[in-house]
Amino acid sequence: MRAFFDDRQMKHEPKGRLVAGVMKPSPEEPERAVRLKRGAEAAGYIVEAPGDYGLGPIARIHDPAYIRFLETIHERWARLDGASEEVMPNVHPANRTDSYPASPVGLAGFHMADTACPIGPDTWFSAYWSAQAALSAADALMTGERGAYALCRPPGHHAFADLAGGFCYLNNSAIAAEHLTRAGRRVAILDVDVHHGNGTQGIFYSRGDVLTVSIHADPMGFYPFYWGHAHERGEGAGRGANLNLPLARGQGDAEFLDALSPALAQIRAFGTDALVIALGLDAYEGDPLKGLAVTTEGFARIGAAIAEAGMPTLFVQEGGYLSKALEHNLTSVLGGFHGA
Repeated sequence: MRAFFDDRQMKHEPKGRLVAGVMKPSPEEPERAVRLKRGAEAAGYIVEAPGDYGLGPIARIHDPAYIRFLETIHERWARLDGASEEVMPNVHPANRTDSYPASPVGLAGFHMADTACPIGPDTWFSAYWSAQAALSAADALMTGERGAYALCRPPGHHAFADLAGGFCYLNNSAIAAEHLTRAGRRVAILDVDVHHGNGTQGIFYSRGDVLTVSIHADPMGFYPFYWGHAHERGEGAGRGANLNLPLARGQGDAEFLDALSPALAQIRAFGTDALVIALGLDAYEGDPLKGLAVTTEGFARIGAAIAEAGMPTLFVQEGGYLSKALEHNLTSVLGGFHGA
């Protein structure tokens, strides 16, 4: 059982984000990776360094202008008189079709959806290696692994093709899914993070060759608010290839597993032969970003239900924040998968 993580993913260390207008510490801290690595090892995974696949697979998902922005914006921002330590937007275009700016301040607003994705001097470096971990795990799946795990930190499922958001810069799950698709696999992405994977949905919304399914807290009153509603089914060639299963705030194991049943039925009906799990552990009852109430034992049942679908499965780490159970929840879901 193979897992992938690079220590360079620890260099990104965001300081803060705005919550209801108040600056608070970011929960997306490097210690998450330390604990998740322990959790993967406790589940029997051998954690190894990823290979370097270069920018090609990233550029198949993300726009070139956006990649250039991530690579260079902090250096440009630091030259502004009186600039903050991290890049953080304070103005946004009304539409994605509005004119593309030259100013670092304008670029930040164009390419950053919110204040939860600040860019520091090492953000691009860590995001790049997070994507390489996902690609390496995807290749492990194609060489015969029943399950592989990518410890992706920073996470990715809120990142659109040209827009960062919600702690996310490069969409690791989408990058891995595209890599598998180009290798001839029929891919579905199942997102079990407490937050809807709006970036993933946006990337594939007009495509019919990758199925996107998400179980999450109802966005009517929970981040990301504007995406993740049940009526969103895809458009054009992607019509019917997107399924959202929002849950009421505070629901737990039984309700989550009830939603998992139609999700997996849709995935089977799609003819899926490679399943990408956007693995958020923040649906946990004790997670600091409280939205749902899944228990540690519930994660084992989720892992077992996914295993029963009988598909090669790639787990890509998304959310899950510091609590005493974080590493145990990862061990639980991976153990449930392999014990089924």
